[in-house]
This record gives sequence, C-alpha cells and structure tokens, in this order.
Amino acid sequence: MPNLKEVKNRIVSVTSTQQITKAMKMVAAAKLRRAQEAITQMRPYAQKLNEILQNVSTAQVETPFAEQRDVQRVLLIAVTSDRGLSGAFNANIFRRIRILLDEELRGYQAQGTLEVMPIGKKGLEYYRRRDVKSNTTFSGLWPNLSFDEARRTAEYAMDGFLEKRYDKVLVVYNEFKNVATQIVRVEQLLPLLPAEPATNTAAANIDYIFEPTKEEIVTELIPKSIKIQFYKMLLDSRASEEGARMTAMDKATDNAGELLKELKLTYNRTRQAAITKEILEIVGGAEALSNG
Repeated sequence: MPNLKEVKNRIVSVTSTQQITKAMKMVAAAKLRRAQEAITQMRPYAQKLNEILQNVSTAQVETPFAEQRDVQRVLLIAVTSDRGLSGAFNANIFRRIRILLDEELRGYQAQGTLEVMPIGKKGLEYYRRRDVKSNTTFSGLWPNLSFDEARRTAEYAMDGFLEKRYDKVLVVYNEFKNVATQIVRVEQLLPLLPAEPATNTAAANIDYIFEPTKEEIVTELIPKSIKIQFYKMLLDSRASEEGARMTAMDKATDNAGELLKELKLTYNRTRQAAITKEILEIVGGAEALSNG
C-alpha cells in the first residue's frame, strides 16, 4: 500500500493537470466559436460558386485546369495541425494517408513521383521521420491563416499542374460536422472533375448571360473557385481541430476528476490504516507494560 506522502503528491499533481485541461477546454471553446462562424459563412458561398462553375462547365468551356492526362506525378496535401492534445485529429489524417499510399498511390511512391505537402507542424514532423518525399513550402500556414495565405498555397498547386510538375493534386483534411464529429475527406483539387448531371430540370435549364464573354469570365471564375474551395477545406480543418481539442480536454478533465475520487479514497484508506496501526501499537505497548 502506498504511503500518505505519495498519495498526497499524486492528488496535487492530478488536481494541477485537471486545472490545465479545464483551462484548455475553455480556450478551445472560444476559438471554436470563431472558427465555426468562419466556416458557416464560407460554405454557402463556396457551394454556390461551385454550383455555378459546374453549370458553366456543362457549356463545354475549355480550361487547362480540367485537362485529363496520364497521371505520372501526384501532389498530396495533408492538412494537419500545429499543436497536439486534440484527440485523434491528426492520427486520423495519417491513417487515411497510409491507406491511400497502400491502396492507390503505392506505385507513385515507389517511383519517387509522389510528393506530400504537409500543412501544419504535426504533419511536417510526422513525414520528416518517414521515407516520404515531402514539400515543406507551406507547412507554417496556420499562425497567419487568411485567404491570401490559402490563395498562395492553391496557386502553388495550380501552377505546378499547369507546368506539368503534377498531374493530380489531392487534399486530405478533416471536415467539420459538429464539436464531437470530424469526417476525414480526400478530395481531388486538380484536375477539375467533370460536372455532375443536374438532378432537377430547373438546374439543368439555367441560362447564364455572359458579359463581356463566356471565355473571359470563366478564365477568372475557375481559378477563383479552386482557391475558394481550398480555403474552405482549411477553415473546415481549423474548426475540426478546435472541436476535437475541446472534446479531448473535456474528457481529460472528467478522467482527472474520476482519478481524484479514487486517489482521495485511497488516501483516506491509507490514513485510516496508519491510524489503526498506531492504535494497535499503543495498545500492544500498554499490555506489555501491564504484564511486565
């Protein structure tokens, strides 16, 4: 049985940890509120822009970003976080990428034509320790995340696609559903996928009026849409991270509380055992003196 000092030290340590996790939960909740507002405001705009893009694409407008060619070189963008203590947020990304590497991209990795571009320090540290060709150009994106930073990253991938340094660009990220649920998504950023058939007559019969010309507008619209979609992925990932961290810290706080209950019970039992032992020693000593 542990002595009283050991148990007391553990109680102090767990109490301190519980205070830290509770504070981190409150910080994550405040950050989550802002991140959730950002992705909630961005989603309708991104979805509508993508809808317009798909409808325009049905008009057989050619764009170099939709060029389908034999895939020889792949860029895989892994969206992770800068910090840990967020449950399985980063582990789920790494697990999904391992599945991709084993099932779909093994040949490219073996040939050295697969390049992983981690966004976030956790992804950077993870792939530095592994035999994976990494691109660290935009690993420090999170501290100053803005549309301009996302645009620069998207333009890097877009320029690489146009210059045929990459034939396909994939993004792996966490999509925010709610505080407790994040869904790992693998989306193809480039080349643009063919437009899906309209599911209703109204959408199929949309007739756009182009001014000045269809080609000029689409030339501006398609690159902007790609950047907006990528920025939405980053906002989704940030909201998912804070949600995962808030949930993890909430569980850690609850677990610390349960551990404190057990430690206090152990402390009381140990203390009671020590008192009982002292009483028995006193009684034994008294009996020995009386017998003497």
